[in-house]
Amino acid sequence: MITAVDIGTSLTKAAAFDDAGRVLAEASRQSHLEHYPDGRVEQDLDDVVSTVAAVVRDVGEQTGQQPRAVALTGQGDGLWLRDSVGRPVRQPISWMDGRAASVVKRWQRDGVSRQVYERTGNGLFPGAQGPLLAHLRDNEPESLRNAAVAGYCVDSVLHVLTGEISVDASDASVPFLDADTREYDERALEVCGLTEFRHLLPKPARPRQLFELDANGAELLGLPRGLPVTAGPFDLPACAVGGGLHEFGDGLLIVGTTLACQVLTESGDRRWQEEPSGMWLCTPEENQLLHGMPAMVGTASLDWVLDLLGMEIGDLGGALEASPPGANDVSALPFLAPGGERSPFVDPRASGQISGVRLGTSRSDVVRAVCESVAYAARHCFEAAGLNGKLVACGGGTRSHPWAQVFADVLGQPLHLTDDPGMGARGAAVTAARALGDEVDSGEWTLPLREVRPNPDVRDRYEDGYRRYRETLDSMRELWRDWMG
Repeated sequence: MITAVDIGTSLTKAAAFDDAGRVLAEASRQSHLEHYPDGRVEQDLDDVVSTVAAVVRDVGEQTGQQPRAVALTGQGDGLWLRDSVGRPVRQPISWMDGRAASVVKRWQRDGVSRQVYERTGNGLFPGAQGPLLAHLRDNEPESLRNAAVAGYCVDSVLHVLTGEISVDASDASVPFLDADTREYDERALEVCGLTEFRHLLPKPARPRQLFELDANGAELLGLPRGLPVTAGPFDLPACAVGGGLHEFGDGLLIVGTTLACQVLTESGDRRWQEEPSGMWLCTPEENQLLHGMPAMVGTASLDWVLDLLGMEIGDLGGALEASPPGANDVSALPFLAPGGERSPFVDPRASGQISGVRLGTSRSDVVRAVCESVAYAARHCFEAAGLNGKLVACGGGTRSHPWAQVFADVLGQPLHLTDDPGMGARGAAVTAARALGDEVDSGEWTLPLREVRPNPDVRDRYEDGYRRYRETLDSMRELWRDWMG
């Protein structure tokens, strides 16, 4: 048995898997995310670690078994500063944080973002490590002076459980890693003015590296000291592993808090866009990369509009059935994150909007417009990421069949859906099993998929809707620049 833990932005989930990939037990705990009015978003490392300990103990009690290993995955990006023994020197900064928006805008104007993108293929956004380091250098230098490590969520938890300072190459990919060589690009650090903080970046671990619980980690989890632990990949590539992506050109759509779109690509075959954005992520396979286009907001847009309209998630299906494709000419832009947008364009000024509203507009029309706008954003992301193969989809948003149908219709291709609520944990478990030397049958471990095919009767409607979405977005980006500088 392997216990895998997915440390999400607001929810930590664990699943125990047997050697054939069957789920033996599951557990989850909410973690606290602090949103401040000025766009700052932070977490508490002790709170996060407590959720990890709780879910690991929970699945252990359910199964009555001791795992062969603990496999960690979780949220990426942000900035988790800590000292040499793993204690935070300040509250961890979430990937959703917007405090470094002014840094990103300045770097875009000065050509810094373009230079970094041309070297690493990574678009700099406010919640990425580079802009956050620059912001703290200018506004909170004592935190950087007190830090020994500038890391991420998964390696911070690993540090607490094992005492080891490390980072998975998938996390380190953004923003300073050359994903082909798996080495930091020193010139990228230099153009950002961050060379003085190079010592804070841990050396990326080799693929499938094993660590061991120390005395503190063993006490926290209620497991033996020395038990193997893996840490990575982070949640986006972990979901790709769990979803069974193996052909170059295949894509994965994750309709979760974020709208994560990624395409499996051969190492050495990276392509650059005209506008710097997206990310190139290392995977456990050294010849494979993921071209990621993770938009900032997925189901969070739906949660917001349902709350605004006094509706519940259980009302979603009825709302999508009550309003026709095109939402009776109501349209939306789904950019609601405090830090603006990061894929398939980077704009800290980006904000949401709903238009085409009249006296006869219903709540269902507004809900459908927001759902369609998220699907249009996914299409925009996949066009940038180079999708040309099968598309696997997962995440809470896909559990609504009507919304999954909207995605299939807008994207114009079948969605291969899995009902597995823990695809990231499954991917982490596969990685751990291979690290232990197991021969893992990906087909056996990947749950059966069901298919949602696009409806040809609405193709023209959504082609026109996507064209108008892109035109509206282009117009609004000009206005955002005029309004906000």
